[in-house]
Amino acid sequence: MRQIVIAERVFLTGHIVSMVFGLVGILLVVPNAEVILHLSEVGQTAMQWSLAGGGVAYMILGTAAVFLYGLRILGLGRILAFMLPAVVISLTSELLGTSTGFPFGHYSYLSGLGYKIAGLVPFTIPLSWFYVGCVAYLLARTGLKVDQKPSLLRHLAAIGFGALLLTSWDFVLDPAMSQTSLPFWYWQQPGAFFGMPYQNFAGWLGTGSIFMTVAALLWKNNPIKLERSQLNVPLVVYLSNFGFATVMSLAAGFSIPVLLGLLLGVAPAVGFWLKASTTSDQVNIEPVAQEVSVASVKVALK
Repeated sequence: MRQIVIAERVFLTGHIVSMVFGLVGILLVVPNAEVILHLSEVGQTAMQWSLAGGGVAYMILGTAAVFLYGLRILGLGRILAFMLPAVVISLTSELLGTSTGFPFGHYSYLSGLGYKIAGLVPFTIPLSWFYVGCVAYLLARTGLKVDQKPSLLRHLAAIGFGALLLTSWDFVLDPAMSQTSLPFWYWQQPGAFFGMPYQNFAGWLGTGSIFMTVAALLWKNNPIKLERSQLNVPLVVYLSNFGFATVMSLAAGFSIPVLLGLLLGVAPAVGFWLKASTTSDQVNIEPVAQEVSVASVKVALK
């Protein structure tokens, strides 16, 4: 276990450092290429590496950190039960989106995010859906005390808020990443929300809700006994990725998406973290007669 914790922290630190290098590269070096000539040899190498592979590295490191966190806190079965649906369903949505325009709108990925599956979607994209989606859902599920007072309403609320946190991150990130000096994708039909179509929100909410519902069903009735300190990693991952998106958006002059993201993403995420129990023995499952299990969700969806 100690080795897992060390590896998790190394990957998490690398994830955050990679984002910082990425910001420096995109916001300072690309618009002012001569800056790199004034750096030391080590600095020039770091900037060249950041520009060439920083986008791929930060998502792989984020995936590794959240996977090891899930392995340590949830167990191998639960983290795989979340990761596999998240990757498969988000990849399916992205392939549909880039080839048909449904469910996000018409867009295409450029270079810089790694090998493209079917020539359309970088392999890192479904990984980012997984690690941001996982931390968003865990924050919502724990903050709403789904496992302490299980009910159909709480399960649905956790899925809804988890998808909302995920979508809030995207609508802060998306306008900047598609319109920066080094864009990673572009909209073929620019929309009304800072170049992004409103349809994209529905696509993100729908895709996130589907794979979180599948994960909730696979987790069944096994309670997740998380206390507040065990949610530190999810909160750090969410806030650091939101911070990356915020800096990108503000640098591009997009303040309204940031304000909406703070209201709909950061505020609920921090609120859920604060509502989590501070001691591990506060998770008391209700008697079986009062329990409304995830199986009810499954019935309701049929």
